[in-house]
Amino acid sequence: MKFIILFGSPRKQGNTISLVEPFIEEIKDSGNEAEIVWLYDNEIKGCIACRNCQKDWTGFHCIIKDDMQEIFAKILASDKIILATPIYSWSCPAPMKALLDRLVYGMNKYYGDEKGPALWKGKSVALITTCGYRPENGSDLFEESIKRYCKHSQLVYEGMLSERDLGYNSVFISDDKIERARVFARNLL
Repeated sequence: MKFIILFGSPRKQGNTISLVEPFIEEIKDSGNEAEIVWLYDNEIKGCIACRNCQKDWTGFHCIIKDDMQEIFAKILASDKIILATPIYSWSCPAPMKALLDRLVYGMNKYYGDEKGPALWKGKSVALITTCGYRPENGSDLFEESIKRYCKHSQLVYEGMLSERDLGYNSVFISDDKIERARVFARNLL
């Protein structure tokens, strides 16, 4: 099984990666593949709602020339899509939001008079989030939006691992959080 981790944090040594690393270790230890796509390292422009992607149902076909075509191909080649992100203002940072906006149109060929396919129908999606509030007050709105996104896109939503950061004077990662990341990975296998 192949996992793609779409990583939405600007910090490569922050809280989110500290949860993603044991998750990936568990995936790889079980003989599966996992690849991180660092969204902040890619050029991902916002959707301009031109609807050009709706003209051809055979692929992504976005007219914006950036790194999304390569990311699109990696998503299609994967079995499970993991959105790994800190929560900023009850949602994800800008690169992930731009990616999600572009994918919802480029992958779903339903916008127009004729209704086409969802190119990624049936793929699984799960979330790994970090936030400063308790998850039920911090990452809950993002999770709800992704559940709706999945339903609309004919994706299978498989759940969320969300861990809280208690502040700058505390250590984020703990053995308990590492174990929960590993268990979350095992549950997705």
